[in-house]
Amino acid sequence: MAGAFRPRSDRPRRQFLAGLAGSGPALQLGIGTGRLAVPLSRRGIRVHGIALSPAMVRQLRARQAEADIDVTLGDFAHAQLGDTFALVYLLRNTITNLTTQDEQVAAFGNAAAHLQPGGYFVVENYVPALQRLPPGDTVHVFTRTPTHLGFEEYDLAAQVAVSHHYWIIDGDLKTFSSPHRYAWPAELDLMARIAGMSLCARYSDWKRTAFTSASQSHISVWQKPSGS
Repeated sequence: MAGAFRPRSDRPRRQFLAGLAGSGPALQLGIGTGRLAVPLSRRGIRVHGIALSPAMVRQLRARQAEADIDVTLGDFAHAQLGDTFALVYLLRNTITNLTTQDEQVAAFGNAAAHLQPGGYFVVENYVPALQRLPPGDTVHVFTRTPTHLGFEEYDLAAQVAVSHHYWIIDGDLKTFSSPHRYAWPAELDLMARIAGMSLCARYSDWKRTAFTSASQSHISVWQKPSGS
């Protein structure tokens, strides 16, 4: 999907998330190989993760060294841990891996269920490119280099974008395609409200650049009421 394969520094992410977590524990939905969780753990933040892929968890275990991270295998929209956290976060457009609205709503509800009163839920996601396309066009090219072509095909009726990637690696052509349910920030706000959370901040990036109508991505922070 758009932006998911671009190299980028994780330092602003780590600082942003660590500031919200404070001294409390954090939960990463879709923890993957621990690229963010391991550095946060080394900063003294107790991190738990939910992962669907055993292979990725094995990679996390191989890289975590002195980091202390618990991982639960399961679907982050439904897995129950029996614990609560100061921060729950979902990064790199991963919310769109859930390809139905019901599943995305369930993910917000599950995040809220795992938050301590006053805790924060953070989602990093892209803004659909539809408003930047010529009238009638439904294909958006988000990466074009000599070795990588990436584009999305939007199905407006289904609210799904199929992400396609073509790479040249060591002279060979590699391809990958996957469906994603795109969602506008306002729809995510409604999901948060259904789950009992309210928006407290939205930025264009991890450096807290103001979010505007021209922003191509957003970092959204919702909060669970302190009295709940």
